Amino acid sequence: MLDASGHAVKRVDRHPAQVSVTRVAVLCDDRTVNSSTLRQAAAGLARARTMVDLRQAEGNRWERGLRRARNIADVRELARRRLPPMIFDFTDGGAEDEVTLGRNSSGFGRWRFQPRSLVDVRTVDTSTTVMGQPISLPVVLSPCGLARLNHPDGERAAARAAGRAGTVFALSTGASCSIEDVAEAAAGGPLWMQLYVWRDRGVVKELIARARDAGYVGCVLTVDVPTVGNRERDAAHGMALPPRITPRNVVSSATRPGWWWPFITSPEVTFEIVRDKAAGSRDAGTLGAYASSQIDPGVTWDDLAWMVDAWDGNFAIKGVMRPGDAVRAVEAGVQAVIVSNHGGRQLDHAVSPIDVLADVVAAVDGRAEVILDGGVRRGTDVCKALALGAQAVMVGRPYMWGLGAGGEAGVDRVLEILRGEITRTLTLLGCPTVADLDRSFVATLP
Repeated sequence: MLDASGHAVKRVDRHPAQVSVTRVAVLCDDRTVNSSTLRQAAAGLARARTMVDLRQAEGNRWERGLRRARNIADVRELARRRLPPMIFDFTDGGAEDEVTLGRNSSGFGRWRFQPRSLVDVRTVDTSTTVMGQPISLPVVLSPCGLARLNHPDGERAAARAAGRAGTVFALSTGASCSIEDVAEAAAGGPLWMQLYVWRDRGVVKELIARARDAGYVGCVLTVDVPTVGNRERDAAHGMALPPRITPRNVVSSATRPGWWWPFITSPEVTFEIVRDKAAGSRDAGTLGAYASSQIDPGVTWDDLAWMVDAWDGNFAIKGVMRPGDAVRAVEAGVQAVIVSNHGGRQLDHAVSPIDVLADVVAAVDGRAEVILDGGVRRGTDVCKALALGAQAVMVGRPYMWGLGAGGEAGVDRVLEILRGEITRTLTLLGCPTVADLDRSFVATLP
């Protein structure tokens, strides 16, 4: 390029904010631009320079994405972009038409806040207790199976993040890490063990003994799986265990090398907790078939009483959706009732937990704690559940999305987002502690 005198000048590309006053003068026609205009231009460029951050962003694009994530929906989108569709949908999907899945979250929209005025909220306390365990925020990580599909560290990473955040991690019977490995990773963080009443009660007793020996402080009995729900997204992808590239998923899978390479260079994902139960085979498909064969549709209230006695400690029942069932559970000796429809992955067109929460709380009448599981995506959701009488909430998909988006750091970010939203909501409500939340803070739409 040529300067004003016709001499060759080496071109240097710079950010507009770095253009000097001299260059402004060279690029302008001196006959039409006076010194006042140049001074104004220089002042404007100086202001622009202070507004532009040209420092190199740290971390890879997924780490940068997590830092920029404003809410759980952003974390979900990161997971969707990083995971193969069949893996993402294994976490994200629900049963059949996914009506229950959608209503679990949308049900919170029926409730509106009624904030208090002129309350001192300079200090806000998000801590509470669940089954006697102090936690720093009223959010427990719900049991989710095969977390290593989303990240090689799987349940270990989630347990570490939960412990760091000062809350409980619940390990699924369908976990891809062992009871003992998760206990070691948690490094003293509180753990619950989720179980089913299987046909082989000897296996159940063995799992109870292993969990108690490893230091788990609570048991969660899931009672809403007399058979496995019809999860059509999995069928559409030809989802298998272990995952395989097939003609149906080859194109979409090939575009996720950031997932495939760690997956194929890590130990095989399988149902680690029961890996020695299928004779002669430890692959996920065989163990999955074994676990399915153990599902007992004949489980009754007598079996709940047996489980409570066998665990002999803090005990929660998960999957209760009727006030009368909650009362029977309390009479059987549970310390907590978890209102849940399995995240919309079992019975479609079921009522949502938030819709029945208040009735269950009223029926239990303080004889046990009530925990809500399902549909929580915001700190406002947490506060609404607590205002309606829940002691805490459980989240599954949000932390699984965090794992898919960035492993342990992703779970950290999910809990950080929820903590921030809960704190802000309490402040805006004029409610200094979660213990102060009650029905007066919420109202339903007319």
